[in-house]
Amino acid sequence: MYFSSLFPYVVLICFLVRALLLKGSVDGIRHMFTPKLEIMLEAKVWREAATQVFFALGLGFGGVIAFSSYNKRDNNCHFDAVLVSFINFFTSVLATLVVFAVLGFKANIMNSKCVALNTHKIVTLLGNGIEESLIPHHINLTQVSQVSTEDYHKMIEIIRGVKEDKFDALGLEPCSIENELNKAVQGTGLAFIAFTEAMTHFPASPFWSVMFFLMLVNLGLGSMFGTIEGILTPLIDTFKVRKEFLTVGCCVLAFSIGLLFVQRSGNYFVAMFDDYSATLPLLIVVILENVAVAWVYGIDKFFEDLKDMLGFTPYRFYYYMWKYITPILLLVLLCASFIQLTMTPPSYSAWIQEEAKEQSLRFPAWGIVVCISLVVVAILPVPIVFALRYFNIIDENTTGISTVSYKKGRIIKETARPGEDDDTSLIQGKSPSEAPSPMPGNSIYRKQSGSGGPDADTAPNGRYGIGYLMADMPDMPESDL
Repeated sequence: MYFSSLFPYVVLICFLVRALLLKGSVDGIRHMFTPKLEIMLEAKVWREAATQVFFALGLGFGGVIAFSSYNKRDNNCHFDAVLVSFINFFTSVLATLVVFAVLGFKANIMNSKCVALNTHKIVTLLGNGIEESLIPHHINLTQVSQVSTEDYHKMIEIIRGVKEDKFDALGLEPCSIENELNKAVQGTGLAFIAFTEAMTHFPASPFWSVMFFLMLVNLGLGSMFGTIEGILTPLIDTFKVRKEFLTVGCCVLAFSIGLLFVQRSGNYFVAMFDDYSATLPLLIVVILENVAVAWVYGIDKFFEDLKDMLGFTPYRFYYYMWKYITPILLLVLLCASFIQLTMTPPSYSAWIQEEAKEQSLRFPAWGIVVCISLVVVAILPVPIVFALRYFNIIDENTTGISTVSYKKGRIIKETARPGEDDDTSLIQGKSPSEAPSPMPGNSIYRKQSGSGGPDADTAPNGRYGIGYLMADMPDMPESDL
C-alpha cells in the first residue's frame, strides 16, 4: 500500500525536476497558467471538470464509502476529508506541471523543426517569389539549421508586409510555440502518444519510459482496488456471499469487457465509454447521493451523527453547502449537459488514413443505441435497488439476526444464540418490555447512568430507540476481536 501510494509521487517529482532542465519547459508552464475565459462558457468544460474531481476523489464510485466502513466509529472523518482534498489538489497541480513542462519541451522541438522546414522553403523561393533584399543582412541562410525562431519571425513579418495578399500563396507557416501547445492531444493520446513521443527526446529515454509506464500501471492498479472494493463490499454485506468467489467473478468480468478496448478499434470504444458511461451517470449518482443525505435522510440528523462521531459540531458552512449550494450547482450542470447533448449529435474523432488526419464523425445508429445503453445501465441499479427495498423484496434481516457491538470502533458480530432475546428484540425494533432478556449479562447494551425513566435504560446512545453503544469491555488486542 505504501509503495503504490508513494511511488507515483517519486516518479512525478523526478519528471518535474528533469523537465524543468529542458528547453521550452517554461513555455509550457506559462501556457498552463494562461486562462482561456471563452471556453468557460461551455457546459462540456464544467462537466469534464466535475468528472475529474469525482475521479480524483473517488466520489460516486462507492470506494470511499466502502473503505470508510472499516474505520473506527470515532474516527475524525472531517480531518481525513480536508487532508485528502488538499493532497488531491497538490497532486493535480504537480501532475499538471509535469505534463505541461514536458509538452513545452516537445512543442519547442516541433517549433524548431517547423522553423527549419519553412526557412528551407524561403531559400528555395529566393528570386522566385521572394526578393533577396527582403532578408535581413544578419541572417545567414546558408546554414538553415542555425536560423533562430526570432530571426524566422522577423523574415515572416517583412515578407508578409511586402507581399500582403500574395503571402498565403507562398505556403509559409507562422511556427509558433503557442500553436504547437494548442495542438496537444488529450485523454489516452496524452499519455500514450504525446508524452511518450516527448520522452524519446530525453537523455536516457529508455529509463524514463520504463519509469513512466510503471507509474501508469501502478496508478491503474491503485484505482481498480478502490473501484472493485466499492462493488464487493455492498454485495458481500447484503447477500453474505464468499468474498473470494465474488472477487474472482468481478475481475474476470472486468477483464472480459476490457478485451473490447485492446482491438484495433479499441480507442473508439474507450472514448465512447469515457464520454457516456463515466461522465453523465457519475454526475447523476453524485446528485442522488447529495439529495439522499441532505434532504431524504435529513441534514440535521446527519449533523447529529457527525457530532456524535467527531465530538464537535462541524462548521455551519457545510450545512448550507450540502443542503443548498452543491445540489443546485450540480443540477444546473446536469441540465446544461443534457441540453448540450441534445443539441449536439453524438460524434467521435476518427482517423482518416487516406487524408492522414482526424475528422469528427457522427455515430451510426447502433453506436447511438450503445451510448444510450451505457448511460441507462450505469444508472439502472439506483431505481432497481430502490424498488427492491421499497417492496421489501430484499430485507436486511432475512440473512439472519446477529448481535453487534463496538470495540474501539470495530464491529464485533456474533450469531444470535437462543435465549438472547433482548438483543434480537432491539435489532427487530421491539421494546425490552415486549421481549425481556433472560440473560442480561450477555447483552451488548448497557444501562445509561442517571436514567430517570423505565424506558430510558435500554435506549442506545441515549437518544435512539435502535442503535449501537460502545460496550464496556476490557481492553484487549484488536486482533482478538
